[in-house]
Amino acid sequence: MGLKDVFEKNPDRRYIMFGGKGGLGKTTFSAATAYWLASSGKRVLVFSVDPQASLTDIFQRDIFGKGPVKIMENLWAQEIDADSHIKEYQGEIRKKILDMYGLEAVPEEIENYIQAASAEPAMEESAIFDAVVDVVVKGDYDYYIYDLVPLGHALYYLSMAKVYDEWIDKVTNLREQMREYEEMVSRLRHEKDTEQDQILAELQYIKKRINASSSILTDKAKTAFFFVITPEDMIIRDTQKAAGLFAQFDVPIGGYVVNRVIPAALAQQNIPDYLRNRIQMQDKYLGEIRTTFGNQVLASVPELERDVTGLAMIEKLAGIMYGNG
Repeated sequence: MGLKDVFEKNPDRRYIMFGGKGGLGKTTFSAATAYWLASSGKRVLVFSVDPQASLTDIFQRDIFGKGPVKIMENLWAQEIDADSHIKEYQGEIRKKILDMYGLEAVPEEIENYIQAASAEPAMEESAIFDAVVDVVVKGDYDYYIYDLVPLGHALYYLSMAKVYDEWIDKVTNLREQMREYEEMVSRLRHEKDTEQDQILAELQYIKKRINASSSILTDKAKTAFFFVITPEDMIIRDTQKAAGLFAQFDVPIGGYVVNRVIPAALAQQNIPDYLRNRIQMQDKYLGEIRTTFGNQVLASVPELERDVTGLAMIEKLAGIMYGNG
C-alpha cells in the first residue's frame, strides 16, 4: 500500500501531520501533500508550527505571521508567529485583571510578573498550541496539513492537551472546594461568587478548546501522523523511540516515508568509491527499515537534483510521493 492508497481508503482522515527529526524533509513533504490534495479539488491549509519554519522558502512567498496566504487554487499556507500570540496573551491577561478588579492600570508588580511569565521557555509552545487550536476548531478547510516541529518539541506539543486538561480539572476542583469556605463569610459572599464564576468560566472555556483540539489529534478516523525517516542508523533508532512515545499519547501513526534514497542503479555505473560505499551502506539500512516498520513504509523518495522550492519542484515531489512520477 502506498501513500495515495492510504488517503483514498481513509477519506475522513482530514488532519495530516508530518514529523521527524529536523532537516529530514517534513516541510517539503507537507507542501507536496498539500499541493496534491489541492490539485484534486480539496480545500487545503498547510501550516507550520516550527519557530524556524521554511514554508516561506519552499513556496517562495512571504508567509510568516500573515495568517493563511493563498498559494494557488484550493491551497493556503500559514506560518504561525508565536511572538505575536504571546503579546496577545499579555494583552488579554491585562484586560482581564483590569475588568475583574475594576482597576485603571495594571499594578507594577503584576506587570513584572506578566513579563517574567512570558519569558518562560514553555510560553512559546503554549502560544503555538493555542494558535493551532484556533486553526483546527474553525474548520474552514477540507484538509489540514501540519508541518510539526522536530520530534522532541512535537512530543511536548502533543502532550500539552492531556497536561492542560488534567491541570484544569485539578484547579477547577480546588476552586469549587473553596466555595464551601467562602460561603461562611456572608459579608463577602456575593462579591466572591461573582469572581469565582468568572474564573471557573474562563477555566471551562480553556478546557473546551483543548478538548476540541486533542479529540481531533487522537481520532484515528480523522487524523494520521506520518514519520519522515532517512536510511541512517541514528534516524531509524530515534524514530522507533518516538513512535513508542507517540503511542502513549494515542496519536494515530499513519505510516513512514523514506527520504533521500540514492538510486541503487547508480552502483552499475562508473561512480566514485565513496558513493558506491554509500549505496551499499544505504541498502543495509533500507533493509532495517523494511524489517522494523514493515508494510507501514508507504513511499520512498530519491535524493533530488536540487532543493524543493517553487511550485514546479513541489509538483515533481508530489508526483513521486503519490505515484504519478
